[in-house]
Amino acid sequence: MSQDLLQAILLWLPPTRGETAKVTTGNPAINGPTPKSWLVEHNNWVFLLPTVLFFVWYQVYPIIRVVWISFTDYKYLTNDPANWVGFDNYVEALSDPLMWDSLGRAAYFTAMFLPGTIIIPLLLAVLIHGVQNQRLATVYRVILLIPAVIPSTLVFVLWKWMYNYQIGPINHFLVEVTGWFTYRNAPQWLGGTDLTLPSVAIMEVWWGLGYHSVFFLAGLAAIPKDLPEAARIDGASEWQVFWHIILPRLQPIMLILVILRFGTSMGVIDEYLIFGGFNRESPTYTWTIFMYDQAFKTGLWRQGFAAAIGMVGSLVMMVFVTWLIYIFRSRD
Repeated sequence: MSQDLLQAILLWLPPTRGETAKVTTGNPAINGPTPKSWLVEHNNWVFLLPTVLFFVWYQVYPIIRVVWISFTDYKYLTNDPANWVGFDNYVEALSDPLMWDSLGRAAYFTAMFLPGTIIIPLLLAVLIHGVQNQRLATVYRVILLIPAVIPSTLVFVLWKWMYNYQIGPINHFLVEVTGWFTYRNAPQWLGGTDLTLPSVAIMEVWWGLGYHSVFFLAGLAAIPKDLPEAARIDGASEWQVFWHIILPRLQPIMLILVILRFGTSMGVIDEYLIFGGFNRESPTYTWTIFMYDQAFKTGLWRQGFAAAIGMVGSLVMMVFVTWLIYIFRSRD
């Protein structure tokens, strides 16, 4: 039965290139197109079709939808139809000083976060890669990956407790152990102070330490061992081997990490909502919080204006990503 069904399907398919269909008159049930390789030639698209549909529905369509909303006065919870307002939302967003202040705060956080996601994991990966005992190296890799597998909720609770002004272990160490501060002048890590963004950046670097180190460990494993060994035989120091041989071959991995983490650091929102809230004077009130505030919090439900804020932030990020790709481009 299955062979008959397959033969019927193949007879229905059109002929392949170089093959001509048999044309008959009088008995079309017997003769038909040559059954073969149309399915073989196009089977890659058959397998790709579910992924393409998923990508279009969950990625392309939402982007097009947000772009359209940004040119309207769309409000989700009203029965009134959305009116086309053109570039009014963009003009209002670009003329609002809070838009630029919030983008500057996000850029400040990114400038603190990005170096930590490249330099520290790179150094740790080089150290672990140099461990000769494979069992010990495996233990180090597992320890590094522990923060990456902790759920975000637990990470936020853990670090909020560590940064606590009165009972946190960090302030306890600074007050009780070192005696550098008293509880009256101990650092206020969270709560909208100047230390809030650096505190969140430290938490994010720790959280992604193992994940980012794995990238560099994979890159180090792909470097032929003959290259650094030949350089050492020629008298190169370990620093020269690292700077002239290892680091240039890790540049593509650095580019991937910088682009990925630039986008995530500029678009942080959960951490800011937990550690800073909706205080417009807080350093954590970035463009993502501004967008969320306008769309769902202020009571005006200005989704059109919020979409314009999001598009402006996205365009700024795209410009910087293009610049980063140029900086980290291959010079071979």
